[in-house]
Amino acid sequence: MSQKDHINEAIEISVPTLVRLSRFAAFLPLGADKILARQSGDYQSPFKGRGMEFDESRLYQAGDDIRNIDWRVTARTGKTHTKLFREERERQIFLWVDLRASMFFATKGKYKAVMASRMASLLAWSAIHHGDRVGGVIFSDDSHHELKPQRGKTGALRMINNLVKHPSWRSSAAVVRDKTAGMRSLVRLRRLARPGSMIFMMSDFRNLDDKMESQLILLSRHTDVVMVLIYDQLEQALPSAGLYRVSNGEEEIMLDTYDHQRLESYRAHFVTHRQRLERLAKTGSIHLINCSTEDDALSVLQSGLGKKIKR
Repeated sequence: MSQKDHINEAIEISVPTLVRLSRFAAFLPLGADKILARQSGDYQSPFKGRGMEFDESRLYQAGDDIRNIDWRVTARTGKTHTKLFREERERQIFLWVDLRASMFFATKGKYKAVMASRMASLLAWSAIHHGDRVGGVIFSDDSHHELKPQRGKTGALRMINNLVKHPSWRSSAAVVRDKTAGMRSLVRLRRLARPGSMIFMMSDFRNLDDKMESQLILLSRHTDVVMVLIYDQLEQALPSAGLYRVSNGEEEIMLDTYDHQRLESYRAHFVTHRQRLERLAKTGSIHLINCSTEDDALSVLQSGLGKKIKR
């Protein structure tokens, strides 16, 4: 691969590149036997597992869970009935992909938006490999695309095409930034996701506020949520003392890092942001994965999803 190709893959995505990721689908542990259920009693996963579908009602028997009493049938017949459920054969996987202006940034590695798109594609192919349906929400500061769950290669290819053709790749620098875009996309996602679904969120989680946290907590009550925090090393800590020219492709500024107080304040801001996400993850039983723009998307997902996760 030429140097130009390396640069292009760091700042943009293409259908052929994302389709080639299908070869790694089998290497991501999305199957229920991998991460979503109790494993031989050695640990309890926080994941809720596949959705349960109502099957029928029958007369209540001693030992039945009273939470499953079918009150309508009980009232109609005068005899206590309980609901029976069957596990759905397929699971709905939702991908929440952030393509706001802040995601089109990296000092090393790949743009955060590129990392998010590659992760979404890997997860889409893996979901299809495991017989699940793929849907999601792709959003930016000024547009939202909702994709209802779809099975088979068609579902993965539809996700990839929507990622590649999203207008943010052509207008990220000039767009007016909307601090409410993330919140609005979460509201849409809550309407789409059925109980028992699994949701992967790829973002830098900029503008996370109390309202967004409340939406995420509500979402996590009935679905399995995995948040992937994507960040650049420069966001974690400014470089050593000096003057640095920084550009977004249209404008340039000089970054002065001689001020030690500014350096510490900048570092503390990122630490506070990450700690807020960690508290949110703990409160909502949400799984949090950290990903740098220099990381390999497949390795991060393998490590983050392959671990034995305890409550």
